[in-house]
Amino acid sequence: MPRRREGTLLPLELSILEAGLELQAADGDFYGFALAKRIAEHAGDSGALTAHGTLYKALGRLTEAGLLESEWEDPAASEREGRPRRRLYRVSGLGERAASAAAAAQAAARAAAAPRTAPVGKAALA
Repeated sequence: MPRRREGTLLPLELSILEAGLELQAADGDFYGFALAKRIAEHAGDSGALTAHGTLYKALGRLTEAGLLESEWEDPAASEREGRPRRRLYRVSGLGERAASAAAAAQAAARAAAAPRTAPVGKAALA
């Protein structure tokens, strides 16, 4: 299987970074399930979540690459709410720059692929 170029983000990875930045701006650190819900909302299908295995593998890759930072939440917080501890994530500065660059590259690719139309009218015939 061919390897992707270094610095290239998969569509899911870009979605994770973009959704993570939104969640981070609103609530600070974010966790996997909240991220999956936000990605589904962006896709227009709040009922279809990204498979957890797929999501958490991508989160691991992004953390390993330094695009995300992660840590386990304080055990007292989960005990108070009667649930398991969550792994909390933050988009790093490097992750922010990578998301911006990938979004700009996607926009440029869409612009290059857009059909070009010739001007219409007398000036075009001259």
